[in-house]
Amino acid sequence: MLVRSLSLAAMCAVFSVLPAWAHHSHGNYDVTKWTTMEGTVTEVHWLVPHSWIYLEVKDEKGQPTAWALEATGPGGLQRVGVKREDVRPGDTIKVRCHLLRDGSNGALLGFVTPTHGDLARGQGVEKDWDGGGGAGGPAPAPAPR
Repeated sequence: MLVRSLSLAAMCAVFSVLPAWAHHSHGNYDVTKWTTMEGTVTEVHWLVPHSWIYLEVKDEKGQPTAWALEATGPGGLQRVGVKREDVRPGDTIKVRCHLLRDGSNGALLGFVTPTHGDLARGQGVEKDWDGGGGAGGPAPAPAPR
């Protein structure tokens, strides 16, 4: 009976870890290439398991386009020194990121550098928003405008 209980407990432990391991895949991003873009923050979502920055970036014709940038969760961001007040809607930032493989306007956020606005409070220092964690799910829908 004890062996059966221990076996069941071990199986439960293994199966509870598998979803977390699979969750951190970067397979939908081209992590072999970095892309840099600059724009205005429209929204910031501090969510578990992943945080999001929505960035309005001008395309080659000068038209604003919305980008969803996926970062690690709030705990991971705090561990690498990112604070909630570092990025707010209205701030202008420059990001280094990995684009989605399907070509849509989304990316795995790597680094954020403030370029304008209240981000002087972050001393203009590039900060790591991946936090070594990673991303891999669909972006939450931005708020309606």
